[in-house]
Amino acid sequence: MEEKIFTFIEDQIGHKFKNRNLLRQAFVRRSYSQENGGENNEVLEFIGDKALDFAVVRLLARKYGHMVNGDPVDPPKLSVHFIDLNPKEQDSLSPNEFICDHNEGTLSELKQKLVSRKTLACRIDDLGLDDFLIMGKGDTQAGIAQEDSVKEDLFEAILGAVALDCAWDMQEIFETVEIMLAPEQYLTDDESENYVELIQEWTLRKNGKIPLYHFEKASYESSWYFPFKGISQKFNLDESRKAYTMQYHCLLKINNDLPIFRGFGRSKAEARMAVCKVAHDYLSRNGQLFSIRDEIENPNKADAISQLEILARRGYFSLPIYDFELNHDENGNPIWRCACHIAEEPKDFKAKSSSKKDAKKSAAFEMLKYVLEEA
Repeated sequence: MEEKIFTFIEDQIGHKFKNRNLLRQAFVRRSYSQENGGENNEVLEFIGDKALDFAVVRLLARKYGHMVNGDPVDPPKLSVHFIDLNPKEQDSLSPNEFICDHNEGTLSELKQKLVSRKTLACRIDDLGLDDFLIMGKGDTQAGIAQEDSVKEDLFEAILGAVALDCAWDMQEIFETVEIMLAPEQYLTDDESENYVELIQEWTLRKNGKIPLYHFEKASYESSWYFPFKGISQKFNLDESRKAYTMQYHCLLKINNDLPIFRGFGRSKAEARMAVCKVAHDYLSRNGQLFSIRDEIENPNKADAISQLEILARRGYFSLPIYDFELNHDENGNPIWRCACHIAEEPKDFKAKSSSKKDAKKSAAFEMLKYVLEEA
């Protein structure tokens, strides 16, 4: 691998390797090692699979659980050190029982969703890493690099390489999983936008490329609220005091004619979300976000049904519903009436024709013109 490829991969996964031989090995398929000698990534897959399980369980416990006294399960480290508690006070702050928003069955379903073959394969695509697989001639000719199982293996092997490279530093493994897996994309919060996903989609549509990230340690103190509920009241602390340090900043490049954006966070994942929000706000202020009108190049009656479905699949509204009614004229000829309805839109649009298909196209086209004009 060339230096620029190593650097690209490290930037995408948020981990800088001390031993880049491990990183290269993560991309080596057994077919290549059989033909050329050396080691492959199969044992790294095994290691990465176990590390991934632990990190995902920790992630779910942190997201959906808390202690009885309100403290988070996995709190960020405070950067202030002015509280010296005696043993009694320490006991009074000790968490009691663990409470979780979900039961074991739901947590198992969420975990399976995050570590499924489809999810890991999609994330390898989003990170742009499958192009660097090192394979034997047979695998190359068969084009197996596009198989989900191969991408799943690659995801786990990279994580296994990270685990060995950082000597099983669980915080480093966890942060790498957060970056590689992008769990916010699958564990959605209806109250907040997923700016990482929005920027990913914008960049792919704009220039057919993926966003480029670069993570660095930061030295940036944030004046914010204490993350522990009640701790500031207990010690009569001013909640505007500096509570913790932003440990990372993330640089983001999405297009050559735009600035490089920077965001800060207590974790790499938080810094990435922050920089994506900065970029999204910039695009919004400068009128560069895509709108519904940009989705359809040539609105027309012949394609109106499929064009409405495209807009629905891209999240602008729910799938259209079509209601039909058949009548006949005085000569006994069929008259089809079709009504097109979209749940989020206040208007229905109707059309009639001797052909059921034509009536549907006409109603769909009227709805299509309406949603494009109203946007």
